[in-house]
Amino acid sequence: MAGNSFGKLFKITTFGESHGVAIGVIIDGCPAGLTIDLDFIQSELDKRRPGQSKITTQRKESDTVQILSGTFVGKSTGTPISLLIPNEDQRSKDYGHNVDVYRPSHADYTYDAKYGIRDHRGGGRSSARETAARVASGAIAKLLLKEFGVEIFAHVTSVGTIVAPNLESNDVSALLEKREENIVRCADPATANQMIDFIDSVRKDGDTVGGKVGCIIKNCPVGLGEPVFDKLHADLGKAMLSINAVHGFEYGSGFAGSEMRGSEHNDIFLAGDKPKTLTNFSGGIQGGIANGMDINFVVAFKPVATIMHNQQTINSAGQAAEIKGKGRHDPCVVPRAVIIVEAMAALVLADHLLRQRSNRL
Repeated sequence: MAGNSFGKLFKITTFGESHGVAIGVIIDGCPAGLTIDLDFIQSELDKRRPGQSKITTQRKESDTVQILSGTFVGKSTGTPISLLIPNEDQRSKDYGHNVDVYRPSHADYTYDAKYGIRDHRGGGRSSARETAARVASGAIAKLLLKEFGVEIFAHVTSVGTIVAPNLESNDVSALLEKREENIVRCADPATANQMIDFIDSVRKDGDTVGGKVGCIIKNCPVGLGEPVFDKLHADLGKAMLSINAVHGFEYGSGFAGSEMRGSEHNDIFLAGDKPKTLTNFSGGIQGGIANGMDINFVVAFKPVATIMHNQQTINSAGQAAEIKGKGRHDPCVVPRAVIIVEAMAALVLADHLLRQRSNRL
Protein backbone atom coordinates (compact mmCIF):
# COMPACT_ATOMS: atom_id res chain seq x y z
CA MET A 1 0.00 0.00 0.00
CA ALA A 2 1.73 3.16 -1.21
CA GLY A 3 -0.59 5.62 0.55
CA ASN A 4 -1.38 7.74 -2.51
CA SER A 5 -5.15 7.15 -2.40
CA PHE A 6 -7.85 8.54 -0.12
CA GLY A 7 -11.51 7.60 0.33
CA LYS A 8 -13.53 4.42 -0.21
CA LEU A 9 -16.52 5.13 -2.46
CA PHE A 10 -15.49 8.63 -3.55
CA LYS A 11 -11.82 7.78 -3.97
CA ILE A 12 -8.92 9.90 -5.18
CA THR A 13 -5.39 8.93 -6.18
CA THR A 14 -2.90 11.76 -6.67
CA PHE A 15 0.33 11.59 -8.67
CA GLY A 16 3.32 13.72 -9.64
CA GLU A 17 6.17 15.63 -8.02
CA SER A 18 7.02 19.25 -7.36
CA HIS A 19 9.59 19.47 -10.16
CA GLY A 20 8.15 16.84 -12.50
CA VAL A 21 6.22 17.46 -15.72
CA ALA A 22 2.86 17.71 -13.97
CA ILE A 23 0.79 16.75 -10.97
CA GLY A 24 -2.68 15.29 -11.12
CA VAL A 25 -5.44 13.21 -9.62
CA ILE A 26 -7.79 10.40 -10.62
CA ILE A 27 -11.24 10.43 -9.02
CA ASP A 28 -13.05 7.09 -8.95
CA GLY A 29 -16.63 6.76 -7.75
CA CYS A 30 -18.05 10.16 -8.67
CA PRO A 31 -21.71 9.50 -9.59
CA ALA A 32 -22.76 10.03 -13.20
CA GLY A 33 -24.78 13.11 -14.08
CA LEU A 34 -22.99 15.65 -11.87
CA THR A 35 -22.42 18.99 -13.61
CA ILE A 36 -18.64 19.52 -13.75
CA ASP A 37 -18.05 23.26 -13.59
CA LEU A 38 -14.51 23.77 -14.89
CA ASP A 39 -14.56 27.49 -14.03
CA PHE A 40 -15.36 26.63 -10.40
CA ILE A 41 -12.55 24.05 -10.23
CA GLN A 42 -10.12 26.63 -11.63
CA SER A 43 -11.31 29.30 -9.17
CA GLU A 44 -10.58 26.91 -6.28
CA LEU A 45 -7.08 26.23 -7.62
CA ASP A 46 -6.49 29.98 -8.00
CA LYS A 47 -6.94 30.34 -4.23
CA ARG A 48 -4.15 27.82 -3.58
CA ARG A 49 -1.73 28.69 -6.35
CA PRO A 50 1.68 30.20 -5.53
CA GLY A 51 2.67 33.77 -6.31
CA GLN A 52 -0.56 35.35 -5.06
CA SER A 53 0.91 38.05 -2.85
CA LYS A 54 3.95 39.30 -0.93
CA ILE A 55 3.25 36.81 1.89
CA THR A 56 3.32 33.68 -0.30
CA THR A 57 6.01 31.89 -2.31
CA GLN A 58 6.87 33.72 -5.52
CA ARG A 59 6.93 30.58 -7.64
CA LYS A 60 4.78 31.42 -10.68
CA GLU A 61 2.31 28.66 -11.53
CA SER A 62 -1.00 29.29 -13.30
CA ASP A 63 -2.22 25.88 -12.06
CA THR A 64 -4.35 25.57 -15.18
CA VAL A 65 -6.32 22.34 -14.84
CA GLN A 66 -7.10 19.99 -17.72
CA ILE A 67 -9.83 17.34 -17.61
CA LEU A 68 -8.58 14.26 -19.45
CA SER A 69 -11.42 11.80 -18.86
CA GLY A 70 -14.66 11.03 -17.07
CA THR A 71 -16.87 13.82 -18.41
CA PHE A 72 -19.08 14.33 -21.47
CA VAL A 73 -21.03 17.47 -22.43
CA GLY A 74 -20.17 18.97 -19.04
CA LYS A 75 -21.44 16.03 -16.95
CA SER A 76 -19.66 13.25 -15.08
CA THR A 77 -20.05 9.88 -16.82
CA GLY A 78 -19.53 7.65 -13.78
CA THR A 79 -16.11 6.57 -15.06
CA PRO A 80 -12.79 7.75 -13.54
CA ILE A 81 -12.26 11.51 -13.81
CA SER A 82 -8.64 12.40 -14.54
CA LEU A 83 -7.36 15.94 -13.84
CA LEU A 84 -3.91 17.18 -14.88
CA ILE A 85 -2.08 20.33 -13.72
CA PRO A 86 1.19 21.01 -15.60
CA ASN A 87 4.20 22.37 -13.69
CA GLU A 88 5.37 25.56 -15.40
CA ASP A 89 7.93 27.26 -13.16
CA GLN A 90 10.30 24.67 -11.73
CA ARG A 91 13.68 26.07 -10.66
CA SER A 92 15.54 22.89 -9.80
CA LYS A 93 18.90 24.66 -9.52
CA ASP A 94 17.68 26.24 -6.28
CA TYR A 95 18.01 22.80 -4.68
CA GLY A 96 21.52 21.92 -5.86
CA HIS A 97 22.89 22.71 -2.40
CA ASN A 98 21.00 19.89 -0.69
CA VAL A 99 21.60 16.96 -3.05
CA ASP A 100 23.48 15.18 -0.28
CA VAL A 101 22.43 17.20 2.76
CA TYR A 102 19.30 16.75 4.88
CA ARG A 103 17.26 19.88 5.54
CA PRO A 104 16.13 20.16 9.20
CA SER A 105 12.44 19.28 9.79
CA HIS A 106 11.93 18.28 6.14
CA ALA A 107 11.19 14.80 4.78
CA ASP A 108 14.69 14.48 3.23
CA TYR A 109 16.10 12.02 5.75
CA THR A 110 12.92 9.97 6.21
CA TYR A 111 12.33 9.57 2.46
CA ASP A 112 15.95 8.51 2.00
CA ALA A 113 15.68 6.03 4.86
CA LYS A 114 12.39 4.63 3.57
CA TYR A 115 13.08 4.36 -0.17
CA GLY A 116 16.88 4.52 -0.51
CA ILE A 117 16.38 7.29 -3.05
CA ARG A 118 14.89 10.78 -2.90
CA ASP A 119 14.09 13.66 -5.21
CA HIS A 120 15.96 16.59 -3.67
CA ARG A 121 14.24 19.12 -5.98
CA GLY A 122 11.67 20.78 -3.78
CA GLY A 123 11.03 17.58 -1.86
CA GLY A 124 9.58 15.69 -4.81
CA ARG A 125 6.42 13.90 -3.71
CA SER A 126 6.64 15.31 -0.18
CA SER A 127 6.25 18.86 -1.50
CA ALA A 128 3.08 20.83 -0.76
CA ARG A 129 2.81 21.20 -4.55
CA GLU A 130 0.96 17.85 -4.41
CA THR A 131 -1.93 19.53 -2.60
CA ALA A 132 -3.04 21.24 -5.83
CA ALA A 133 -4.33 17.84 -6.94
CA ARG A 134 -6.34 17.59 -3.72
CA VAL A 135 -7.87 21.02 -4.29
CA ALA A 136 -8.89 20.07 -7.83
CA SER A 137 -10.59 16.86 -6.70
CA GLY A 138 -12.00 18.61 -3.64
CA ALA A 139 -13.69 21.10 -5.96
CA ILE A 140 -15.59 18.24 -7.60
CA ALA A 141 -16.48 16.90 -4.15
CA LYS A 142 -17.85 20.37 -3.33
CA LEU A 143 -19.98 20.31 -6.48
CA LEU A 144 -21.44 16.99 -5.33
CA LEU A 145 -22.08 18.29 -1.81
CA LYS A 146 -23.72 21.44 -3.19
CA GLU A 147 -26.47 19.19 -4.59
CA PHE A 148 -27.32 18.41 -0.95
CA GLY A 149 -26.98 21.95 0.37
CA VAL A 150 -23.73 21.34 2.26
CA GLU A 151 -21.53 24.43 2.77
CA ILE A 152 -17.88 24.39 3.86
CA PHE A 153 -16.08 27.51 5.06
CA ALA A 154 -12.48 27.68 6.30
CA HIS A 155 -10.55 30.76 7.38
CA VAL A 156 -7.32 31.75 9.11
CA THR A 157 -7.99 32.02 12.86
CA SER A 158 -4.44 32.72 14.04
CA VAL A 159 -0.92 33.50 12.90
CA GLY A 160 1.70 33.05 15.60
CA THR A 161 0.12 34.61 18.71
CA ILE A 162 -2.26 36.88 16.76
CA VAL A 163 -5.75 35.41 17.18
CA ALA A 164 -8.91 36.47 15.35
CA PRO A 165 -12.17 36.87 17.31
CA ASN A 166 -14.83 34.18 16.99
CA LEU A 167 -17.10 34.48 13.97
CA GLU A 168 -20.58 35.85 14.60
CA SER A 169 -22.24 35.51 11.18
CA ASN A 170 -24.00 32.34 10.03
CA ASP A 171 -24.03 33.55 6.40
CA VAL A 172 -21.31 31.58 4.62
CA SER A 173 -21.49 33.76 1.50
CA ALA A 174 -20.88 36.89 3.58
CA LEU A 175 -17.99 35.23 5.39
CA LEU A 176 -16.43 34.12 2.10
CA GLU A 177 -16.65 37.67 0.80
CA LYS A 178 -14.95 39.03 3.91
CA ARG A 179 -12.27 36.36 3.79
CA GLU A 180 -11.34 37.04 0.19
CA GLU A 181 -10.98 40.78 0.79
CA ASN A 182 -7.50 40.26 2.30
CA ILE A 183 -4.44 38.25 1.31
CA VAL A 184 -4.18 36.34 4.60
CA ARG A 185 -7.77 34.96 4.29
CA CYS A 186 -8.89 35.99 7.76
CA ALA A 187 -12.60 36.83 8.07
CA ASP A 188 -11.88 39.67 10.52
CA PRO A 189 -10.40 42.66 8.60
CA ALA A 190 -8.69 44.33 11.58
CA THR A 191 -6.94 41.11 12.64
CA ALA A 192 -6.06 40.37 9.02
CA ASN A 193 -4.03 43.58 8.77
CA GLN A 194 -2.07 42.66 11.90
CA MET A 195 -1.40 39.19 10.53
CA ILE A 196 -0.21 40.51 7.16
CA ASP A 197 2.22 42.97 8.76
CA PHE A 198 3.57 40.24 11.06
CA ILE A 199 4.05 37.67 8.28
CA ASP A 200 5.79 40.27 6.13
CA SER A 201 8.17 41.17 8.97
CA VAL A 202 8.93 37.46 9.54
CA ARG A 203 9.61 37.07 5.80
CA LYS A 204 12.05 40.00 5.84
CA ASP A 205 13.85 38.33 8.76
CA GLY A 206 14.36 35.22 6.61
CA ASP A 207 12.19 33.26 9.01
CA THR A 208 8.76 31.56 9.04
CA VAL A 209 5.74 31.32 11.34
CA GLY A 210 2.87 28.91 11.89
CA GLY A 211 -0.84 29.43 12.40
CA LYS A 212 -4.28 27.86 12.57
CA VAL A 213 -7.15 27.38 10.13
CA GLY A 214 -10.70 27.00 11.44
CA CYS A 215 -13.40 25.25 9.44
CA ILE A 216 -17.21 25.23 9.70
CA ILE A 217 -19.41 22.75 7.82
CA LYS A 218 -23.08 23.71 7.58
CA ASN A 219 -26.09 21.59 6.58
CA CYS A 220 -24.26 18.28 6.87
CA PRO A 221 -26.86 15.49 6.55
CA VAL A 222 -27.57 13.68 9.82
CA GLY A 223 -26.10 10.17 9.88
CA LEU A 224 -22.84 10.68 8.00
CA GLY A 225 -19.96 8.75 9.56
CA GLU A 226 -19.40 5.14 10.55
CA PRO A 227 -19.70 3.92 14.14
CA VAL A 228 -16.29 2.40 14.92
CA PHE A 229 -13.06 2.90 12.96
CA ASP A 230 -14.36 5.28 10.29
CA LYS A 231 -15.94 7.81 12.62
CA LEU A 232 -16.57 11.10 10.82
CA HIS A 233 -14.25 13.07 13.09
CA ALA A 234 -11.58 10.36 12.78
CA ASP A 235 -11.65 10.59 8.99
CA LEU A 236 -11.63 14.39 9.13
CA GLY A 237 -8.64 14.19 11.47
CA LYS A 238 -6.79 11.84 9.15
CA ALA A 239 -7.57 14.07 6.17
CA MET A 240 -6.26 17.18 7.89
CA LEU A 241 -3.19 15.51 9.36
CA SER A 242 -2.27 14.30 5.86
CA ILE A 243 -1.81 17.92 4.73
CA ASN A 244 1.80 19.13 4.66
CA ALA A 245 2.91 21.02 7.80
CA VAL A 246 -0.17 20.08 9.87
CA HIS A 247 0.73 19.26 13.47
CA GLY A 248 -2.64 19.38 15.20
CA PHE A 249 -6.38 18.78 14.82
CA GLU A 250 -9.24 19.34 17.24
CA TYR A 251 -13.00 19.39 16.76
CA GLY A 252 -15.82 20.75 18.87
CA SER A 253 -14.59 21.64 22.35
CA GLY A 254 -11.24 20.04 21.52
CA PHE A 255 -8.59 20.02 24.23
CA ALA A 256 -10.52 22.61 26.25
CA GLY A 257 -13.23 19.99 26.77
CA SER A 258 -10.83 17.94 28.89
CA GLU A 259 -10.96 20.70 31.52
CA MET A 260 -14.78 20.73 31.77
CA ARG A 261 -17.31 18.73 33.77
CA GLY A 262 -19.92 16.58 32.09
CA SER A 263 -22.64 18.86 33.43
CA GLU A 264 -21.01 21.71 31.52
CA HIS A 265 -20.05 19.78 28.41
CA ASN A 266 -23.21 17.81 27.59
CA ASP A 267 -25.15 19.19 24.60
CA ILE A 268 -28.79 19.34 25.73
CA PHE A 269 -31.40 18.49 23.08
CA LEU A 270 -34.14 21.01 22.32
CA ALA A 271 -37.65 19.92 21.43
CA GLY A 272 -38.82 20.61 17.87
CA ASP A 273 -39.46 19.17 14.42
CA LYS A 274 -35.73 18.90 13.76
CA PRO A 275 -33.57 17.90 16.76
CA LYS A 276 -31.06 20.57 17.78
CA THR A 277 -28.83 21.06 20.79
CA LEU A 278 -28.51 24.05 23.10
CA THR A 279 -24.71 23.99 22.85
CA ASN A 280 -22.37 22.35 20.36
CA PHE A 281 -19.37 21.11 22.32
CA SER A 282 -19.66 17.88 20.29
CA GLY A 283 -18.72 19.82 17.17
CA GLY A 284 -21.65 18.42 15.22
CA ILE A 285 -20.54 14.81 15.65
CA GLN A 286 -21.68 12.30 18.28
CA GLY A 287 -20.59 8.66 18.35
CA GLY A 288 -18.62 9.35 15.18
CA ILE A 289 -21.83 10.28 13.32
CA ALA A 290 -23.04 13.74 12.22
CA ASN A 291 -25.97 15.00 14.31
CA GLY A 292 -27.05 17.88 12.05
CA MET A 293 -25.44 20.70 14.02
CA ASP A 294 -22.57 22.68 12.51
CA ILE A 295 -19.37 20.64 12.29
CA ASN A 296 -16.44 22.75 13.44
CA PHE A 297 -12.76 21.99 13.78
CA VAL A 298 -9.37 23.69 13.90
CA VAL A 299 -6.16 22.67 12.11
CA ALA A 300 -2.74 23.76 13.41
CA PHE A 301 0.14 24.34 10.95
CA LYS A 302 3.79 24.42 11.99
CA PRO A 303 6.20 27.07 10.69
CA VAL A 304 7.58 26.28 7.21
CA ALA A 305 10.81 24.31 7.69
CA THR A 306 12.85 26.20 5.07
CA ILE A 307 14.33 29.35 6.60
CA MET A 308 16.93 31.71 5.15
CA HIS A 309 19.36 31.22 8.05
CA ASN A 310 22.37 28.93 8.43
CA GLN A 311 21.44 25.74 10.28
CA GLN A 312 23.48 22.79 11.49
CA THR A 313 22.56 19.41 9.97
CA ILE A 314 24.11 16.22 8.59
CA ASN A 315 24.71 14.76 5.14
CA SER A 316 23.78 11.31 3.85
CA ALA A 317 27.01 9.90 5.30
CA GLY A 318 26.02 11.10 8.77
CA GLN A 319 28.70 13.80 8.84
CA ALA A 320 28.11 17.27 10.26
CA ALA A 321 27.14 19.88 7.68
CA GLU A 322 25.64 23.32 7.40
CA ILE A 323 22.75 24.42 5.21
CA LYS A 324 20.92 27.64 4.39
CA GLY A 325 17.54 27.79 2.70
CA LYS A 326 17.36 28.92 -0.91
CA GLY A 327 14.57 29.28 -3.41
CA ARG A 328 10.98 30.48 -3.12
CA HIS A 329 9.05 29.49 -0.01
CA ASP A 330 6.03 30.64 1.97
CA PRO A 331 6.87 32.51 5.18
CA CYS A 332 3.52 31.20 6.49
CA VAL A 333 1.42 28.49 4.84
CA VAL A 334 -1.99 29.24 6.35
CA PRO A 335 -3.29 31.73 3.74
CA ARG A 336 -2.90 29.13 0.97
CA ALA A 337 -3.82 26.22 3.24
CA VAL A 338 -7.39 27.49 3.79
CA ILE A 339 -8.62 26.07 0.49
CA ILE A 340 -6.73 22.80 1.07
CA VAL A 341 -8.54 22.32 4.39
CA GLU A 342 -11.86 22.90 2.64
CA ALA A 343 -10.95 20.45 -0.13
CA MET A 344 -10.01 17.66 2.26
CA ALA A 345 -13.18 18.23 4.30
CA ALA A 346 -15.23 18.03 1.10
CA LEU A 347 -13.55 14.76 0.08
CA VAL A 348 -14.35 13.20 3.47
CA LEU A 349 -17.99 14.32 3.37
CA ALA A 350 -18.51 13.26 -0.27
CA ASP A 351 -17.19 9.80 0.55
CA HIS A 352 -19.36 9.43 3.66
CA LEU A 353 -22.39 10.81 1.82
CA LEU A 354 -22.15 8.03 -0.76
CA ARG A 355 -21.51 5.46 1.96
CA GLN A 356 -24.56 6.60 3.91
CA ARG A 357 -26.80 6.31 0.85
CA SER A 358 -25.91 2.62 0.70
CA ASN A 359 -26.43 1.98 4.42
CA ARG A 360 -30.21 1.51 4.56
CA LEU A 361 -33.26 0.89 2.38
